[in-house]
Amino acid sequence: MKIVVAIKQVPAHDSQLRIASSGKWIEQADLAYEINEPDAYALEEGLRLKEKHGGEVIALCAGPPRAAQTLREALAKGADRAIHIEVEGLGFDPLATARLLAAVISAEMPDLTLAGLQSDDLGHGQTGVILAELLGLPHATIVMEVEVGDGSLRVKREMENGWFQHVEMPLPAVIAVQSGIGKLRYATLMGIKKARAKEVRRIAAADLGVVAAASGAVVDRVYFPERTGRAQLFGGSPREAAAMLVEKLRFEARAI
Repeated sequence: MKIVVAIKQVPAHDSQLRIASSGKWIEQADLAYEINEPDAYALEEGLRLKEKHGGEVIALCAGPPRAAQTLREALAKGADRAIHIEVEGLGFDPLATARLLAAVISAEMPDLTLAGLQSDDLGHGQTGVILAELLGLPHATIVMEVEVGDGSLRVKREMENGWFQHVEMPLPAVIAVQSGIGKLRYATLMGIKKARAKEVRRIAAADLGVVAAASGAVVDRVYFPERTGRAQLFGGSPREAAAMLVEKLRFEARAI
């Protein structure tokens, strides 16, 4: 069974944020990076399926040269090989990302493509769905459990209010995995050593022949929330103060 796992590199949760001098983004030189958390769970599910059914797991990432660190981590955890689409400035366009990933996945022809439900940095949750549409494959999102049968797939989707949905679909397919689908494994010392000998294929985005449309999202300014707290004291008797407080809550704060 051939499984492709699309992963993204995002700023680590404990990174210290500083606005860049341009005012249009954060200072990226200050950041540490890691695998996007939902993608880490997608990788874990891919490795679990390989252990159960055999085959190979391919880690796929579209991003700048520093994203190679993320792919090495995936290899150290157990992925068999990696493909790095080297591209700068994907930014806010999940369609452009999906087009690049689809170009590589089409050539690999995997049985199953896994992606994380959404990105931790920008909150995008469309990439997996767009990818499935570009590939013309059945898909499911918010997946909490995966069972592979003979040429088919059965998944458990998380719904609202504690409800779940079970969906069956043919293979090949694309699924977007929810965080918590399983327990994440750590890269062992032996895994880290083996990762050095594993293949990381680098592809320039321009070589894929994908024409990226201009992004519809433009960042005008990035800034930290402004603190504008103030206090007001009401004079008079307790009854008068209470009446003024109610008036403020009703007509200014519109809380009642």
